[in-house]
Amino acid sequence: MNASFDIDDPILTTREAAGLLGVAVSTVQVWMESGALPAWKTPGGHRRMHRSAVMQLVQQQAALTSSMAPAPARPVQPQSEFAFCPGPGYPIGPLEAQRLNAVRDSGLLYSPQEAVFDRLTWLAAHATDCPMALLTLLSARRQWFKSRIGMEQRESTRGSAFCNHTILHDGLFVVEDARADPRFAANPMVTGEPHIRFYAGYALKDANSLALGSLCVLDREPRRLGQREQRALRELAAIASDEIKRHA
Repeated sequence: MNASFDIDDPILTTREAAGLLGVAVSTVQVWMESGALPAWKTPGGHRRMHRSAVMQLVQQQAALTSSMAPAPARPVQPQSEFAFCPGPGYPIGPLEAQRLNAVRDSGLLYSPQEAVFDRLTWLAAHATDCPMALLTLLSARRQWFKSRIGMEQRESTRGSAFCNHTILHDGLFVVEDARADPRFAANPMVTGEPHIRFYAGYALKDANSLALGSLCVLDREPRRLGQREQRALRELAAIASDEIKRHA
């Protein structure tokens, strides 16, 4: 991209853009790499962008946040949400009891909507060109969406959660065509709304490396992610994990 000087549209550094957007410099770097924030490199290798591009992203985020319905007030959940149950009918890891305690202690389950997480799901959908993106938390009984794009429902049963598999993986967990996968072909989220065909997600971990949920993208058509899209999703999941650690 060739930069042109315009006194009414000044050129910004990455740090200046981060200040306008209210996010970390590392977040802006991910946005530039994913193409969500148009930028170019100087001969010295530094990223630069026009202020108009940054303000357009600010406006897009503001419109997204204002268009999303606020999370309904939820009562304090019973201890059964975090009670470990052997053989629950979905895959679990050897540290499931500790993981459930970590979900409880995070205070994130059924917590109010937060712009920092909404930005990450918006960018995940944008970077991968997927119509749906979720930031999920898994209790013993259900999968709850801390943030969501393109999904009407706010939660699902734990048994129908694709993220049950994601939290058992250190890397990317992908289902390219759920109808052709015996693990998911009869899943109610595949046979009915939202008719999931494609899923890709990374686990979100706390300071003790316990997976509380995932950042994932979904589509209603079978597909694959390219290397650039996988990298973008991985970086966004790392940022989400850092935010989760800040809640501790």
